[in-house]
Amino acid sequence: MNDIFSGLTSVINGENIKALKTPCYVIDEKKLVSNGEILAGVASRTGCKILLAQKAFSNYDFYPLLSDYLAGTEASGLYEARLGKEEMPSGEVHVFSAAYRSDEFNELLKYADHIVFNTVTQLRKYGFKAKACGKSLGLRINPECSTQEGHEIYDPCAKGSRLGVTREVWDRDMTPDVLALLDGIHFHTLCEQNSDALEVTLRAVEEKFGDVLSKMKWLNMGGGHHITKSDYDVETLERTIIYAKEKWGVEVYLEPGEAVALNAGYLLTRVLDVTENSGVKIAILDASAACHMPDVIEMPYTPPLTDAGSKGSKPCHYRLAGPTCLAGDVIGDYVFDHTLEPGDLLVFGDMAIYTTCKNNTFNGMPLPDIYRLKADGEFERLTEFGYKDFKDRLGKS
Repeated sequence: MNDIFSGLTSVINGENIKALKTPCYVIDEKKLVSNGEILAGVASRTGCKILLAQKAFSNYDFYPLLSDYLAGTEASGLYEARLGKEEMPSGEVHVFSAAYRSDEFNELLKYADHIVFNTVTQLRKYGFKAKACGKSLGLRINPECSTQEGHEIYDPCAKGSRLGVTREVWDRDMTPDVLALLDGIHFHTLCEQNSDALEVTLRAVEEKFGDVLSKMKWLNMGGGHHITKSDYDVETLERTIIYAKEKWGVEVYLEPGEAVALNAGYLLTRVLDVTENSGVKIAILDASAACHMPDVIEMPYTPPLTDAGSKGSKPCHYRLAGPTCLAGDVIGDYVFDHTLEPGDLLVFGDMAIYTTCKNNTFNGMPLPDIYRLKADGEFERLTEFGYKDFKDRLGKS
């Protein structure tokens, strides 16, 4: 069993896990602590501040635990900002949105400490009011430096991107009175990448916006840093952070989401039926890719699975799929040492990030309950979803 499932080693064959109603998510407390310790180490050695990007992981029952390792939360709008303020009140609340709503902005000011704008227009519209309320203001820049290949949907520097201000637009739209509002610069260009990509990006930022940074108090390097992954180059990350601090005299923020909860969650599911088409055996599960692990389809990727091997390494090949009417509700192809039968329990890994915060009730699929896997190996149920949760989303109850 690899590191992804190390937290389940002592419980994977126990009666407690077999008793859980599926589908369900399990969040591993010990793995969150392990990730938190790595992140806190980076912060301690460099003097940077690391925030939880709630868009990836917003299971607030764990915020008290994470507050020991993180400086606060990053939000993408009003609701996440409020969640961060309420559930991690000791930390800073940072917010970035591609565009803010005028009917929400006054309430947002109650929760946010840092507010980052996406355009000079938005900064001009809301910045004076936010500044008068004592908020620290930033503007997202676009260094026009793509370090990703093949996933333009996740590339903020793709041609025609709506995210961030290019230097050309900055020079065209920025005025002295608006520039005076700024305390910091924000960029976010990475997605599940190592620190070499950050190093490349920072060089582009320096080339295009170095003169601006020398006038700022802080620099937010965004998310997409896979800091807690086993092969991540922490030394290069720390060197890059220290370079920015010393070069421009700025406080540095990072806001990873995946790194906080990487490999800290599991999705438990059971086989409902096994069918066959054109020589392919297909196991229908009670969990859906479309509803319960949407990044499997959107990214796309094939999630890790306990006791499964790489193609050709084991004799029994199956395509695992969900029960919805969507023809493409397919999780992936896996091989096993044994045949699959209805009732068999399967455990997918890396199911804390972009799962519970993105799942849905398409086809009337139930929302999976969420469990805490405590340090002593016991399970604690944190939610109890049912028909009412499905119905209340769709009309007046």
